[in-house]
Amino acid sequence: MTRRFLFLLGSSRPDGNTELLARRAAEQLPEDVEQHWISLADHPLPEFQDLRHDSDHVRPTDGNAALLLDATLAATDIVIASPLYWYSLSTHTKHYLDHWSGWLRTPGLGFKAALAGRTLWGVTALAHEELEVADPLIGSLRNSAAYMGMRFGGVLLGNGSKPGDVLRDTDALARAKTFFDQEPPLARFPYEEESPGEDRPAARLTP
Repeated sequence: MTRRFLFLLGSSRPDGNTELLARRAAEQLPEDVEQHWISLADHPLPEFQDLRHDSDHVRPTDGNAALLLDATLAATDIVIASPLYWYSLSTHTKHYLDHWSGWLRTPGLGFKAALAGRTLWGVTALAHEELEVADPLIGSLRNSAAYMGMRFGGVLLGNGSKPGDVLRDTDALARAKTFFDQEPPLARFPYEEESPGEDRPAARLTP
């Protein structure tokens, strides 16, 4: 099966540090791996409506919702490239994930079954030297992957505030070179960990 990487850019500005770091990592992918890049800011989704207690969701047939749904279903690997905003995911990224809730409840779509076994990755830049402040973002992606039965490749972290700062983070650039080389395990919720002292690959910041 051909690997198809979907890179979803969650920043509100183009060419930000998160995108630069994601592109550095993507440069290392083999030539036979397909890459599809979508800016969520340039393809805004409609407001999400929670219909689970009222009626069924209907599969979108046009517009950005259909574009993103089809791209998500076609991907073997989904890369969430979201800067760290208030210690979590950006608004554009969270909005996209909210739509997963609707797609999960769309009759005939089989969204959860389609994504099961595929891989979710994360890339983020933060203007903070203590990487632990990104734990809420990492947890959100890891738990989302666990709920969907997906693999989780961890989150590639870089440091940067002003545009281009991340390109001076030599540690992050070094990690980017091998970030997609790993074979990610199936994601697990924290309460599913076997023991408190166990290495938890789904929660690692980087490979």
